[in-house]
Amino acid sequence: MKNVSIIGAGTMGNGIAHLFAQHNFKVTLIDISLEQLSKAVATIDKNLERQLAKGAITEEVKHSTLQNITTETSVAEGVKNAELIVEAATENIDLKLNIFKQLDEAAPQDCILASNTSSISITKIAAATKRPQLVIGMHFMNPVPVMKLVEIINGYATKQSVTDEIVDLSRQLQKVPCVVKDYPGFIANRILMPMINEAIYSLYEGVAGVEEIDTIMKLGMAHPMGPLQLADFIGLDVCLSILQILYTGFGNQKYAPCPLLVNMVTAGFKGIKSGEGFYKYTSGSKELIVSEALKK
Repeated sequence: MKNVSIIGAGTMGNGIAHLFAQHNFKVTLIDISLEQLSKAVATIDKNLERQLAKGAITEEVKHSTLQNITTETSVAEGVKNAELIVEAATENIDLKLNIFKQLDEAAPQDCILASNTSSISITKIAAATKRPQLVIGMHFMNPVPVMKLVEIINGYATKQSVTDEIVDLSRQLQKVPCVVKDYPGFIANRILMPMINEAIYSLYEGVAGVEEIDTIMKLGMAHPMGPLQLADFIGLDVCLSILQILYTGFGNQKYAPCPLLVNMVTAGFKGIKSGEGFYKYTSGSKELIVSEALKK
């Protein structure tokens, strides 16, 4: 397997493209927006430069990585030679189903279709295609070039040979693959999101402040980042979406999103991506300032 297509040039898409290209795969990065594609390539270049400065890669590796990436706005053109397609679009079920229908029609018959979804059912995504046995989940963690885990999710119809191939491929990428079954939130988010939601509830109920909650989890539980800062990093809208999937999928009140989270997303406070969430992110600075919105 040498030809890989990536659908979506956002944070996850450009990270996945970077990873495959750095490991000598020929990558086609696909997005409907030329501006987003240009931004993605610039981000990859910047991240490679950071790796180079740290001595993690050579100038030759940086050059070959960029040479391995081509961009395309047409799905049909971008996947015509693909052996593997990794979809990394927004976490929206209708969007993903539509994309997989397109991929099923345009991709070679033996091409594996993978989704980077963090919570949406692989079985449901696979049902939108005529090749459910070739559909699988490859849930990378952000930032993709750095984080070691790949959560691999089998749909109900996924062939064992496809799972084995994706496990082997993940190891070629120097990642650690963990295979899980297709239930809401899989493992990573089934465990992580209730913790984040409980941290938000603790703030909502006035048990402690933002900085206190995060400090307790960092210093007391050895977490590298507190749950509220992590929620900002993931995106509060993404956290809300995943919790809604968990709540709908299990029908259990413990997954119900905290009203504070709902209100913040409705008001446009989405974390780092919007400049403000549980913290306020000042331009050009890494300093975290507790959001004024939370003091009201």
